[in-house]
Amino acid sequence: MSDNVIISLAPVAADCPTVIPEEVAKEILASVEHGAAIVHLHVRDKQGHLTPDTQHFQATIAPVMAHSDLIIQASTGGVSSMSIAERCAPLACPGVEMASLNVGSVNLGDNVYFNPTPDVEYCSREIVKRNIIPEFEVFEIGMINNILALQQNIPFKTPMLFNIVLGHRGSTPATVDALIAMRSMIPRDALWGITHYGRQNFDIIAAAVGMGACEVRIGFEDSYYLSASEKASNNYQQVKKLATLIRSMDKTVATPEVARQMLSIPPRQHA
Repeated sequence: MSDNVIISLAPVAADCPTVIPEEVAKEILASVEHGAAIVHLHVRDKQGHLTPDTQHFQATIAPVMAHSDLIIQASTGGVSSMSIAERCAPLACPGVEMASLNVGSVNLGDNVYFNPTPDVEYCSREIVKRNIIPEFEVFEIGMINNILALQQNIPFKTPMLFNIVLGHRGSTPATVDALIAMRSMIPRDALWGITHYGRQNFDIIAAAVGMGACEVRIGFEDSYYLSASEKASNNYQQVKKLATLIRSMDKTVATPEVARQMLSIPPRQHA
């Protein structure tokens, strides 16, 4: 069990009506100062809609890469009408070192998050072909079996990183019992982390860190809350609170350099 915990920032909410690349980049860099080592970004237009046009995505990550060694993780997911090829558009962007990989369909509230096997295989091969590190998003226990089956035919880099996603209506609840069940199915030689969607407190996050999670994803994509009675006005406030929690449990907030070592991602080559 590692004492290093990676903070992954997902800074843009799905219902955000305006997404300005320069402002998002400032939010990200402020969060780096407080402990973020990965940024998880969907490709969105300036109205916040998911799109295969990576223009604004690239404008967001360019200043981040220029001023930090933060690991850039592109999302290949999100509920939309895009094809899997369109969802994989950011994989071709210079600077993308990780990608979220969704390995099965699941109910998310009133929506069906549609990830049929052919789409999963296509996305997996695109990620591997580009030497990108996948983060496997696990909403249900069966998805862990899907990943292990994929591994038989697709040479994913190791150690593999499983991200347990709890709290969506219609999917696995955000309870300690559910977390224990999900964790029990993940191979012991793999890394794992947690995204606690919709949280208003940090209890499940604390439980996961205590159980050995090496990554926690936080940010406005998943919740605006610092506590049940207080919303954050900036992403870095959530990162700061999480970093304090990690240190209070006698663990270390991983720097981007340490996170790269943990995930077998080489240092970024600066021009």
